[in-house]
Amino acid sequence: MKRAGLCILAACALLAVAAGASDDKIVDIPYEKFVLDNGLRVIVHEDDKAPIVAVNVWYHVGSKNEKAGKTGFAHLFEHLMFNGSENHNEDWFKAMGEVGATRLNGTTNNDRTNYFQNVPKTALDMALWMESDRMGHLLGAIDQEKLDEQRGVVQNEKRQGENQPYGRAFTVISENTYPATHPYAHSVIGSLEDLDAASLDDVREWFKTYYGAANAVLAIAGDVKVDEVKTKVEKYFGDIPSGPPVTHFEAWEAPRTGTQRMRMLDRVPQARIYKVWNVSARNHEDSDFLNLAGDILTTGKNSRLYKRLVYEDQIATDVAGFIFEREIGSMFVAWATAQPGGDLEKVEKAFDEEWAKFLADGPTADELDRIRTQQRAGFIRGLQSVGGFGGVSDILAQNEVYAGDPGFHKVKQKRLLTASVEDVHGAAKRWLSDGQFVLEILPFPDHQVAEKGVDRSTGVPEVTEFPAVDFPEIQRAELKNGMKIVLVERNSVPLVEMRMMFDAGYSADINGVTGTANLAMTMLDEGTTSRTSLEINDAMQRLGARLGTNSGLDTSTVLFSSLRENLDEGLEVMADVVLNPSFPQNELDRLKKQQLAGIQREKTQPFTLALRIMPKLMYGEGHPYGLPFTGSGTEESVASITRDHLVDFHKAWMAPNNATLMAVGDITMDELKTRIEKYFGDWKPAKIPAKKVKDVSHQAKTRVYLIDRPDSIQSFILAGHIMPPKSSPDALAIETMNRVLGGGFNARINMNLREDKGWSYGAQSFIIDTAAQRPYIANAPVQTDKTKESVAELMKELTGIIGDRPPSDAEVAQAMSEQTKTLAGRWETYGAVLGSLVEVERFGLSDDYWDTYADNVRALSNEQVTQAAKDHIQPDKLVMVVVGDRAKIEAGLAELELGEIQVIDANGEPVND
Repeated sequence: MKRAGLCILAACALLAVAAGASDDKIVDIPYEKFVLDNGLRVIVHEDDKAPIVAVNVWYHVGSKNEKAGKTGFAHLFEHLMFNGSENHNEDWFKAMGEVGATRLNGTTNNDRTNYFQNVPKTALDMALWMESDRMGHLLGAIDQEKLDEQRGVVQNEKRQGENQPYGRAFTVISENTYPATHPYAHSVIGSLEDLDAASLDDVREWFKTYYGAANAVLAIAGDVKVDEVKTKVEKYFGDIPSGPPVTHFEAWEAPRTGTQRMRMLDRVPQARIYKVWNVSARNHEDSDFLNLAGDILTTGKNSRLYKRLVYEDQIATDVAGFIFEREIGSMFVAWATAQPGGDLEKVEKAFDEEWAKFLADGPTADELDRIRTQQRAGFIRGLQSVGGFGGVSDILAQNEVYAGDPGFHKVKQKRLLTASVEDVHGAAKRWLSDGQFVLEILPFPDHQVAEKGVDRSTGVPEVTEFPAVDFPEIQRAELKNGMKIVLVERNSVPLVEMRMMFDAGYSADINGVTGTANLAMTMLDEGTTSRTSLEINDAMQRLGARLGTNSGLDTSTVLFSSLRENLDEGLEVMADVVLNPSFPQNELDRLKKQQLAGIQREKTQPFTLALRIMPKLMYGEGHPYGLPFTGSGTEESVASITRDHLVDFHKAWMAPNNATLMAVGDITMDELKTRIEKYFGDWKPAKIPAKKVKDVSHQAKTRVYLIDRPDSIQSFILAGHIMPPKSSPDALAIETMNRVLGGGFNARINMNLREDKGWSYGAQSFIIDTAAQRPYIANAPVQTDKTKESVAELMKELTGIIGDRPPSDAEVAQAMSEQTKTLAGRWETYGAVLGSLVEVERFGLSDDYWDTYADNVRALSNEQVTQAAKDHIQPDKLVMVVVGDRAKIEAGLAELELGEIQVIDANGEPVND
């Protein structure tokens, strides 16, 4: 009997800097590559920093392989891959949830379809069995019912995307920038009509044509040994058929000449102009040079277009420019969004002037160096992850599929490091001088093979052991001025991530003017007593560092990330921003306009519109949590904010005795404290105001509010009430209960409205963590003609869990698995560790909270979880907000007799007919 052979093609050792006198900054990702006899290409990368393994499968097939009249099929088929295979005819996410998988999903683009998950290292056999079963044994599990179900889910995904402002732009662009016969002349998600026409015969043909082993790449990265992986992969994949030869397109870039224009009306708050060019294929060096050009033009405050349109002329609220890389021909896309009520012609004129200057003169050496450093730092940050988008396994698989070489990323790195001004300028002139497609989107007038394989009869390999996971040691220190320092050391990459957190946030606005916290933090890095906004931005880009500011409901935060080598220079700028903001009037005037424009955008997006309204309805007027959860305030309040308001906010809330600096990275506590003392040690403490967050009662009865959104193709349903704070004794039971009800893919609400009914792309319930009583919200975007039925099903789930359908043992066990077994992959990146550290500090949790978390969750009984539902789910005391086409949904909602329906406007004010 012949065994499936292994052909070793490439091997590397430890993570290292590639050799070569001129290449000392090129980062190597070590791997071994081998090929099974059936053609399956396998790439393995060893990384033992966390007890997890990324399993990433790429199939070299995407929407460009679809036939005429079959658009959207590649993506539809991707959905079907999660609904069970012949030897495991159950939902994929359920099985993965039981072993604590993280970063798991599948995606489709024009050129490829991929499936990925991170699992505890002890679950590698299980993950390989599952992936190999759907690669080799899928069709027997696909029937008409599953096809119809996922067809409905995908159609609602399309509706949900197109229901957003500017949501139809890229479909229109795809259909009008390539000739009709070009593989990229349609969107990946396809048309509703073509999706309706998809048949089981299409499913079978697609699988047999494109899902053979020889058309796939399997990338495995994490806490594994190469020899072990070789044995397991041969065992599980060796008997899968190769599949027929697949014909792949060569480069077909389809450059255009002249200018073509199109105008589209949409329910958007601001006019936007897109400019699009067909450019070089992804592996061509010009693609990398155009990537640099896009960032030089639009990334950061010092970029050409942002500085001119947004910062100086203030005629636009945002700009973007990037190369959308694709296998046989890429697309360069740029856009600018006019100020509300602004003149789009004026925006385009300024855009074209800056574009012409760039094409005439090219970038400066200074601009190129700044963006080069920024892109390199971004690549290094991505190497923290073994899986998910941009992780190591993703990089290796991508380069194998598109270039036939997992290490091709080093070619692209070298282009980045050695690109000259002439290279970038030349690429821009070659591709961006002619052939633009211009799309204007204007507000709608009424609204601004082995002989023997593995024995699969025994089912999915059972995972009985899971790696022990300990949260890294938390170290603490405090400066004399009261600033707390909290550190977790980690040294897998030379990086330090920090957050300086203040007890402030939107809830501090109750003492002043709504929207102040948001605007004050946004303004913090817009200028200091010694630096302008542009100088701050320039300094960060040159250092490859990131500096950001934001506010949440309870806290205001300064975020800082730096390569270790540049930490001192970056901290000096960060300290200047925190200690010496000047709140310049010209920047305030500009950002007030942007915040006002943001409020208008929030009112056009169903989810953010509802989140603006619900807090006041749940907590009442005058409560610190009764403000819009977006933190942006109202048009009236923002218009009234003055520089004095921002100065007062900074003086009142931003003091060392109200600050905690949390850090994760390649630094010791002694080193960190010395640096923080140097830059923040002279900061004087202050008296901090009180927020006075009081408890409120539930509503006396359910209230239904309807916001009219004419012609909406979906209704957005939100229903919620208050919950106890995260510090409550039964917080873990509440969170476990919500996992059963709506807190995950396999939860009841999503399985009902998405998987069973197909009325929604995704429905869920979630708890917004706050320092006091928390908002509990269930939400479901559903197709308009199923609004009444969806509300009824949602109410059925809310009443069932406290009545005749309490959480079952299996559901509780699944929820516990999702909460505990995912810990193996939770703290892979510095940012993830920092996020959990923030939770410990923000909610006053014990330092061993995460070390004892898994045991505390597993100690919960079914009775405790059931009691948490009975104590805290209140379906008869809901605040329900439905955003949709009133003419089509109001009568159906009334038939449910949930209570009187109050029609309100986008400000939450009653509408009198």
